[in-house]
Amino acid sequence: MARPDRAAPGGAHLDTTRRSRASADDDAGVSGEPAVADQGARLLALYDRALPQVYGYLLPRTGTPAVAEDLTAETFLAAVSAVQRDTVPDLTVAWLVGVARHKLVDHWRRRAREERQLRAVEETVVPWEDPWDAHVDAARAREVLSELGPHHQAALTLRYLDGLSVPEVAEELGRTVHATEALLVRARTAFRRAYGEEDDDAG
Repeated sequence: MARPDRAAPGGAHLDTTRRSRASADDDAGVSGEPAVADQGARLLALYDRALPQVYGYLLPRTGTPAVAEDLTAETFLAAVSAVQRDTVPDLTVAWLVGVARHKLVDHWRRRAREERQLRAVEETVVPWEDPWDAHVDAARAREVLSELGPHHQAALTLRYLDGLSVPEVAEELGRTVHATEALLVRARTAFRRAYGEEDDDAG
């Protein structure tokens, strides 16, 4: 038998079933939305200050304004996606530069696949020589670096420009520490050879 409506003062009746259903519908979908909206507003407010720093990080590492602009755009698109998924641990310029670093590594990986230059590093024992004692001209070093293969460029940039430790470079490149050490030895050899050839040409 259907439950009668509850009487209200003055003889009116209240449909309690309808009120309960409406209250439940009103609460649906509210959880999480304010936090995401707040993060989105923070990202928008941070954009003007972060843009030159993200671009400034990428430009000297790519050597090409067009590539740096593309990677900067990819960085902010990734940031927007992370905000929408509510997966941003700490929305700061430093976090955005970290996203840019990942985009830079992805770029080198794409180049390596396109040029078919990415090869497995032989698992051999290689003498580890670090830090690099040679003095090089910064401007010419960047020019030489941009002419190396993508895997060599990635390893040297992360190790010497970004100042990451060898284990950190290995993590960024998805390699073992031993393979990364071998890659860095090969990369430094390739760099010295190219740098020396430029010296010979200049002379």
